[in-house]
Amino acid sequence: MAKLYIISGMSGSGKSQALKIFEDFGFVCVDNMPVQMFSDFIDVCLKNQGKYKNVAMSIDVRAGEALTSFKVLLTVLRKKKIDYKVIFFNASDSVLLRRYSETRRRHPLGKSVYDGIKLERKIIDSIFSVADEVVDTSVLTIGELKKTISIVTGIQQSGKQYLNISVLSFGYKYGVPNDADIIYDVRFITNPNYVYELKFKTGRDKAVKQYIEKQKEFRIFFSLFSKLIETTLTGYIKEGKSYLTIAIGCTGGCHRSVFASEKLTSFLKSKKYRVKLNHRDILHGQ
Repeated sequence: MAKLYIISGMSGSGKSQALKIFEDFGFVCVDNMPVQMFSDFIDVCLKNQGKYKNVAMSIDVRAGEALTSFKVLLTVLRKKKIDYKVIFFNASDSVLLRRYSETRRRHPLGKSVYDGIKLERKIIDSIFSVADEVVDTSVLTIGELKKTISIVTGIQQSGKQYLNISVLSFGYKYGVPNDADIIYDVRFITNPNYVYELKFKTGRDKAVKQYIEKQKEFRIFFSLFSKLIETTLTGYIKEGKSYLTIAIGCTGGCHRSVFASEKLTSFLKSKKYRVKLNHRDILHGQ
């Protein structure tokens, strides 16, 4: 096992979000595993290091009395020669109170939020006292939290590497994709489908590409569109977004949307973004 991070902290401090960030970084993540099962799980990881190379596990006040054996667990990890780090996420009482108020959630200890926070701090002190890193999330945005975790863990990724982009071409006649964050309609481009020599080709064929690129409207559109996407991506990264789907549609999903999606993908890759391309409806035209 290359890396093991034990994530803990106050309820409402951002532990769940931190675990999602670790997952985005490629870690196998386990939320609130019973302390009694930690040792057996570590043995499984050691036997399957290809799958469990990097692991993040969370433990918090929900573990109850088992927290008293937390330091014993760390001793076991040291005996197994596991390279681990305990990260404790914290926030001020006033911020925690506000977050509970905004989400209208009950405190996990079942008391009033104020009393629950006070009691939780006493119970969880056994972890706080041995934490290798303490991250105060009181004023952090999601993007800043991601950057902080990157620094704390030594996972040096650029902002562009945080964002996983999917570019999807589709045909409106087969329905708009439900999972798209951005949808753009390229049906304003003259349709190659009505040119007999191009009808049974796709936007990946040279003849179709040339037909579309000759159109002045497309050249103007793509210049503006690519700059718009590039500009907005920096904002998505700043706000901590990890996944973004850009869908481009035409009537049948075979010609115009395919070519525009291919061209956008090439553009984004040239800017060092990680991009996956999928042509949802291209086979309908084959």
